[in-house]
Amino acid sequence: MPNDFAPLLPAVCDIARQAGAAIMEVYATDFSAERKTDGSPVTEADTAAEAIILPALGPLTPDIPIVSEEFMAEGTAPDISGGNFWLVDPLDGTREFMKGNDEFTVNIGLIIDLQPVFGVLYAPALDTLFFGAGDGTAMRAKGSEAAKPISCRDVSPDGIDVLVSRSHSRNERLDDYLADKNVRDRLPCGSALKFGVLAAGEADLYPRFGPTSEWDTAAGHAIVRAAGGDLETFDGQPFAYGKVDKKFLNPGFVVFGRR
Repeated sequence: MPNDFAPLLPAVCDIARQAGAAIMEVYATDFSAERKTDGSPVTEADTAAEAIILPALGPLTPDIPIVSEEFMAEGTAPDISGGNFWLVDPLDGTREFMKGNDEFTVNIGLIIDLQPVFGVLYAPALDTLFFGAGDGTAMRAKGSEAAKPISCRDVSPDGIDVLVSRSHSRNERLDDYLADKNVRDRLPCGSALKFGVLAAGEADLYPRFGPTSEWDTAAGHAIVRAAGGDLETFDGQPFAYGKVDKKFLNPGFVVFGRR
């Protein structure tokens, strides 16, 4: 059922769409990229989207701080000791954006008591929006179509379809993890779009060994939960948010649908 923050969904979806429009303006140009201190790329689309999201999101919940990837890259982190905060990645999948393969997203997630309760993912090049805030509330809107409910699917006896990162579709750790599983297919997909695909019942599993940060997962995690799935560490532990001491870096994890 919808949680207390579900009424914010229309406004936050609109913010994500506005940010996506700004991203697409840059996508249509001969843009360039710079390198952040951690070596990851950043483009003017990242900063343009963030400049839209933060001023619009803040007034919706004035008492809830916002942790944004680009602000964090500049060393700016708010006080999140209360356990409630937004996690924003204005452009997730910058490498996909630079490659021109359309699989990049705007991620806006809300953490309450260190748990993801609200998520909006927007893939502007695909004009596809995923959102959810509470059990059974996951939705997907494609283009101008009305939003429709989505849910994780039951595993087929024919095997599982596994989502893999385009840049890490084959590696030894992934192969070892999948060795004893009945894998029907591996589905390459970029960015947090993988969470939306799984929440929509179009895949069964997404294991991630490579480095990610909390703003990469929060929105998608909330949507997958709203669709009947979840995310946990590889040793079966619940996923924690608010890891300030680790600079919001995540451990490895697996996202799953219905078991």
